[in-house]
Amino acid sequence: MTNVGIKERRVGKVTILDSDPKIRIGLRFGGSSVSLPSAVDSLLAQGQNQILVNLDGVASIDARGLGELVSTCLVVNRKGGRFKLLNLTQILRDLMAATKLLAVFDIYENESQAVDSFEDHSPPAG
Repeated sequence: MTNVGIKERRVGKVTILDSDPKIRIGLRFGGSSVSLPSAVDSLLAQGQNQILVNLDGVASIDARGLGELVSTCLVVNRKGGRFKLLNLTQILRDLMAATKLLAVFDIYENESQAVDSFEDHSPPAG
């Protein structure tokens, strides 16, 4: 993807979406012209269903942005994939705790551990 705000890269079978920490996540992920759900839908259509979102440096997420994270996670899980978060700031971690979303997401502080965690469990057999 070439959209400003979302940088896509691959580590093995895992697609990592890096956010631009200078831009606040709100209606659009990283202020790009493509929303996070649209970006993930595109990845799913390409058969890339192991997705790690790197939120390093993102200062805040509004209610709609939180809703997009939750709905995107559910879509990926329904399609047999896995959706995880990486590098939450303390503010985001506190927000996730206050909204009881820590239980919804697999959250990692270390990229290599996060990538390795995709290998820990095989997706359910169809």
